Amino acid sequence: MLAIVGPTASGKSAVALSLAAELGAEIVSVDSMQVYRGLDIGTAKPSAADRTEIRHHLIDVAEPEDEFTVADSQRMGRAAIEQAGGSMIIAGGTGLAFRAIVDPLEFPGQDPGLRAGLESLDLADLQKRLVAVDPTASDHVDMANSRRLIRALEVHAISGQTPSLRAATPEAAAVRSYQPLLDFAAVGLDAGPGLEARVVARFDGMLERGLVAEVDALVPRLGRTAAQAVGYKELLPVVRGEQTLEEGRAAAIAATLAVAGNQRTYFRRDPRVRWLEWDDDPAVRIESARRELKL
Repeated sequence: MLAIVGPTASGKSAVALSLAAELGAEIVSVDSMQVYRGLDIGTAKPSAADRTEIRHHLIDVAEPEDEFTVADSQRMGRAAIEQAGGSMIIAGGTGLAFRAIVDPLEFPGQDPGLRAGLESLDLADLQKRLVAVDPTASDHVDMANSRRLIRALEVHAISGQTPSLRAATPEAAAVRSYQPLLDFAAVGLDAGPGLEARVVARFDGMLERGLVAEVDALVPRLGRTAAQAVGYKELLPVVRGEQTLEEGRAAAIAATLAVAGNQRTYFRRDPRVRWLEWDDDPAVRIESARRELKL
């Protein structure tokens, strides 16, 4: 199994499509927002023609109202890989979704009612509650991050597991040491020095193709997760008349660049990813990936 990963606007999709056509493989997308139907332009989904030629998984599998979790991504991605018998390419930039498929990550269930109650608490109360059940929680959880605290308390209430207990499992040790559950060979496509110019050009192209109208049509349907999609989140104030298009455009470009930086940092930590130098020529990037993967 192969993986093509890296930051946004690095040309991952073109490389994955080319290699999939050459190998007769299918593609599992690890993009947390391409799962949502209707979020098409702003997530840079593969075209209908590309998806007809190469079978894609984890695209258009949820409604915008849905809360599609990384556990859902893990379950569906692994099922697709098993069905394909190994002739699969994982491609995308959502690092946790990638690791959820290839590594022994575990995701306890959720309790919306419990979570709602925890979300009503302030940071100090959350900290006190977590320390009460796990005095060493700060070794494993960012105690300044309320979202992480809420999840840790939710997991404890559902399963009895504390952050310290979870960190001590063999599976957690394997995850920390990058011991995969599924064998794969991965290349990372770096974004290169022209990233900002490409992001600007790509977003302007999305605007020309009707991204504002797409966001406007989705407003009544966007659930909590889908509403956080980069580009959509920044254009929501525009379609509501709260900001100008230029303000929304600037915010979306800045957010995209921030995401690209975070993606690069996340994947750079993974010693299993072999990185390719940027080249403006897509054919060179494809050939570099072939050579690195020994195809």
